[in-house]
Amino acid sequence: ALIFEADDGKVTKVTYRQLYHEVCRFANALKARGIKKGDRVLIYMPMSVQAVVAMQACARIAATHSVVFGGFSAKSVQERVIDAGATAIITADGQFRGGKEIPLKPVVDEAMALGGCEAIKTVFVYKRSGSNVPMSVGRDLWWEEAVEGQPDTCDPVFVNAEHPLFILYTSGSTGKPKGI
Repeated sequence: ALIFEADDGKVTKVTYRQLYHEVCRFANALKARGIKKGDRVLIYMPMSVQAVVAMQACARIAATHSVVFGGFSAKSVQERVIDAGATAIITADGQFRGGKEIPLKPVVDEAMALGGCEAIKTVFVYKRSGSNVPMSVGRDLWWEEAVEGQPDTCDPVFVNAEHPLFILYTSGSTGKPKGI
């Protein structure tokens, strides 16, 4: 299903069966945190297999997702949280680009501190770079812990044809989305 080459050249191959099980485990983790059909989830992840899993898990439970480029500022993240009405964020501790580590979780924390993000109840954090990042008790949850013990099957939530799958902003836009 996926062949992913990381910044360091490491190649990960994921079969359709593996992807299905990972998506189901994460979808169940989302549901365990109260995320349901119609909820909005912001995805602020590095390019990774987990970013694909996050998007498909949201789709599986009919939560509308919005992907925010992992290089955007805290202000951009904050504005998109507010505009989308997000109740959860999926991110990583950091990412690598050109051999350099770029923090992600600290940017999410800064966005939250800017205000207006009180609707965020959960921040899922994938361990990508191995950086030591602060975790807010009760709100932040390591991806690995969230999926631990979750079933590897999850029935899809059926929706009508008009149900929004995702919110897509044009590049650099902080205003209203241009397409759903």
